[in-house]
Amino acid sequence: MGSAVSIGRTMGVLLLVQAVIGSTVNFGLLGSTVMGPPGVLTNAAQYPNRMSIAALMLIAAGFVSVAISTTVFPLFRRFTLRGAIGYVVLTGAGLALVAVEASAIMSMLTISQQYTAAGGADARYYEIVGNVVRYARYWAHYPNLLVGSGTLLLVYSILFRFNLVPRLLTGVGMAAIALQLFGLSMPFFGYRVNFYLLAPMGICHIILAIWLAIKGFRESQDDDKVDFEPLSQGV
Repeated sequence: MGSAVSIGRTMGVLLLVQAVIGSTVNFGLLGSTVMGPPGVLTNAAQYPNRMSIAALMLIAAGFVSVAISTTVFPLFRRFTLRGAIGYVVLTGAGLALVAVEASAIMSMLTISQQYTAAGGADARYYEIVGNVVRYARYWAHYPNLLVGSGTLLLVYSILFRFNLVPRLLTGVGMAAIALQLFGLSMPFFGYRVNFYLLAPMGICHIILAIWLAIKGFRESQDDDKVDFEPLSQGV
């Protein structure tokens, strides 16, 4: 197993890669040019490469999440076996949700291309199907973000409990995650997402990623003071 510092630095770099992928997909490739007026039914067919690249990058981001959880597993299991296993399981679930969202993005592209090829014929039919596919992506996207937020809450709680990074970072981060979870749950009750509730978590997470990329995790100076779970303990 590598040192806590090297593992932390690897995690920090991967978190930054993941952040770049996420912002590129949501604010770049699938930004207002594709998702804005007059609507994805009309726009998507004009940007097939952007849609395809966005879907593939989403899947790549899911694999990055799994890579992060497996990278830190040898370290996390020294402190909490359940937490380490839970982290890997949640990133696996996140990868599955990302695949569903990527499929919905490609479905939007297919419907848009068929609509364009039809030259306006059966426009009402395509509008109905287009809305179904668009909301399929919508309802894949927010559960994916909710699971991702729950995963981050687990990670931040491990980092906070065992003081692997300054507790100020993880303490503020957990409060930001609570705000994000509240904001992401709003669509389930018929409200629009308040993106101001999501912004603090984005800032905190970038700060943590940069900290880890530079400093890594703290090395334990006295293992007797750490609340270890034996590896033979049941899950």
